[in-house]
Order: sequence, then C-alpha cells, then structure tokens
Amino acid sequence: MDEVYLWPDALSPDQVASASESEIISIYPHRWTVPSDLWRNVFASAEEEIGVLVYSGLFISEDAGIQKIFRERAEAGARVRILLGDPESDVVAQRGADEGVDDVQAAKIRNALVMYRPLRDVEGIEFRLHRTVLYNSIYRADDQLLVNTHIYSFTAAQAPVLHLRRAAGGGMVTTYLESFEHVWDQATPLE
Repeated sequence: MDEVYLWPDALSPDQVASASESEIISIYPHRWTVPSDLWRNVFASAEEEIGVLVYSGLFISEDAGIQKIFRERAEAGARVRILLGDPESDVVAQRGADEGVDDVQAAKIRNALVMYRPLRDVEGIEFRLHRTVLYNSIYRADDQLLVNTHIYSFTAAQAPVLHLRRAAGGGMVTTYLESFEHVWDQATPLE
C-alpha cells in the first residue's frame, strides 16, 4: 500500500490539494455529453465494486449493455450496489418540484425499478431505496467515479459530470465514497 493511504495526515494541505487535483480525469459540461461507451467502459473495468447512487438514474437502467455488465461483474465476484430514491419520499417529491417535473421524478424511479427486475435476483447485486437529499449522483467502478452534480431547477442530464480516479494522497474520491457509504447505511433494502 502507498504510505499516504496508511498515513493520510502526513501530507501538508498543499500536497493533499495537489494530489486531489490529480484525481480529475475529465470534466463534462453536461451528463448528456459523457460518451456512452465511457459509462460502459468504466463499469466493465470494475473488479471489486460497482456502486450507483441516484434518484432514478433511468438512463442507466434502460441501457441493456450496462445491465449486462452489472450481471457479468457480479457473476465474476464484484459487489454491485444500486441506490435509488424512494419514490414515496418527500425528498423525491421536492427534487421533482425543483426540476419542474413534479410527479415525473417518482415515476422515473418506478420505471427504473421495473427495468432492473432482471437483476434483482442476481447474487452479488443489491438494491436499496434512500430518502436522502442528493447533491450529486455517484457512479462507481472500484477507484473510478463519475459524479453528476445536481443543480437547482435543472435535470441531472443538464448538469456537469466529473470523471475521477483515486490518487494516492488525494481526498475527492474518498469523500464521495464516504458519502455513498453513509447513504447506503441509512437506506432500506428493496424487497
């Protein structure tokens, strides 16, 4: 293991800032500008962990190629965890109102749940519903992340995406992964 993983406080704030900057692979101005093959390649590269934290992430659930990758990665031993917003929650209703789509947000989640049915019984794939205010959606493949920021009154597809990879001494990826874990721990397993 790299020594900065063992002793993260050994770095100065300037060193941490520099290392964190090196975690940025690319920035996309809108989620719709992220190449579709990048989503597949990132998820296909996972050997240990895939994580998805979204309200609906409908574009992911509708992609048969990504669903196939989730199944294949789980069958190869990777843990796949998908967190969707609870369509009955106040936070989902508020996000729908904020985006100007009202009840459509909850309907998109219900649609994603239907699209994910073929994966719900696959060993290694877990689903949970959360009631968390999301400031971003997180798509994880091991130490690589695609982070879709959320912007008030805009849909997620219109908001920027950061493509990140964990770097020794950096702090951004770790912060997002800790956020994912907090939401996971508070979420309800999907029956």
